[in-house]
Formats: sequence, structure tokens, C-alpha cells
Amino acid sequence: MEWIKRNIRLVVCFGLLLVACLSACMVYAGTMAVTAGSWGLSFQTEGQPPVGSASQSVLAQYDAAYLGDTKEKVLYLTFDAGYENGCTAQILDVLKAHQVPAAFFLVGNYLERNPELVQRMVDEGHTVGNHTWSHPDMSKIADQDAFARELEKVEEKYREITGQELKKFYRPPQGIYSQENLKMAQELGYQTVFWSLAYVDWNNDAQPTPEQAFSKLIPRIHNGAVVLLHSTSKTNAAILDELLTKWEDLGYSFAPIEELFA
Repeated sequence: MEWIKRNIRLVVCFGLLLVACLSACMVYAGTMAVTAGSWGLSFQTEGQPPVGSASQSVLAQYDAAYLGDTKEKVLYLTFDAGYENGCTAQILDVLKAHQVPAAFFLVGNYLERNPELVQRMVDEGHTVGNHTWSHPDMSKIADQDAFARELEKVEEKYREITGQELKKFYRPPQGIYSQENLKMAQELGYQTVFWSLAYVDWNNDAQPTPEQAFSKLIPRIHNGAVVLLHSTSKTNAAILDELLTKWEDLGYSFAPIEELFA
């Protein structure tokens, strides 16, 4: 009987050790690794920051972020632009009226076809960020030189238009990323900017109504929010003045994207 008891104790001890090892591995994976895929958010409490696909602490290892200081009622307004849809001038007018800084993440097509709007963004104090030259799935690019070229071509065109160096903020197309992508961007001196608030505004054939837009953008706003809007959206252009006013009435102010990493 004694040998049975000893064997039971050994099995129990081995089981506990196995559980401990698995737990440690899970913690390690959650703090040190990034799973490839599309950036996603889980809103668990209205008015509170969502949980992202990767935590702030994990992203920080790669000079990346999706959220600012949650103790401060500060918002970071960003726009993605794959092309011009006749809305940017109106958006810039509203931003100027509210004295709100924004970051515009642009692709090569936009820079080539709309240099005057790019110059206006710069002249009016906004930040132009890098959304890659051809908007590919960057997680499928394993070669460092090919990855770098997607970003460098944007830098070159921006320099040609403005005479200035592009500030090194990068947003992966469609939010698709991998750990290796984040490392490559970091090695090129870029800070990767994800987001903590967005909504379905990119489909020009099924634009949300203003009411639908407000139903997402007002209740879910939160301290330190990095807001992603598409400048191609006619709804966004139409509601932006009222939207900024609503956020301001809630006590929020706006900061340039540079301060997200300060």
C-alpha cells in the first residue's frame, strides 16, 4: 500500500508541476509574444478602454501603441486614406475651426494624386503617417528589404512634395500585423500606431447614417482613445463638426500623435 501512496504523490506532484509550467508559458506568451492577425478590440464596459489584440505592455516592446494615458481626457484623432473621395478638404476645414490636430496615414496613391492636400495637412499642423506605398498585407512580407521599400517609397514621395522628412509613424494596412512586422518597423525607426476606437465607415456603398455613427463613436469614447476614422467617408465629413463638439462637451481635448509616445 505504501508504494501506491508514493506513486499517487508522485503523480500529483508531476501534475502540479505540469500545470505550473503551462501557466508560466501562457504568461510568457501573453507578455512577450504577439500573435499574427488583424488588430481587434473587445469593448467590455461602455466608456472604458477596450481590450486590444495585444496589451499595451506587449506593444511597447516594439514601439507600438493603441491607447494613450487612460487617466487623462485626451483623444488622438487619426484618419486613414487609401485614396481621395472628395471629403478631405471639408475635414481639414472642420479640424481648423476646432483647432484639433490629426494624423493622416497615407498610401502612395494618395501622395501621387493629391500633393496639394498633403501640403495643406502639413501647413495646418497635422501629422502625415506612413500607411505603406501599395497597401499590401504586410504580414506576408518576410524580407526586410521588401518591407522597408514599402515605407521608404512613401518617405521619398513625401519629401518630394513637402521638402521635409516624414515623421516615422506607421499603421499596418487593414490592421494586419505580426511580431516580425513590428520588429522590422521598429528597426526602421518607426512607431506603430493601432487604435482603440473605430467603426464601419469605409464602405462607400453602404455608408452609415449619422445616427449610426454617433451610436458607436459617442458611448465608446474613453480616456486616451486613439480614434481611427476614414477620410473617404462622406458620413465622417458630414458629422465631424458635431462629433468634435460632442466630444469637447464631454470634457475631452485633443493631442497630436507625437504625444502618444511621449
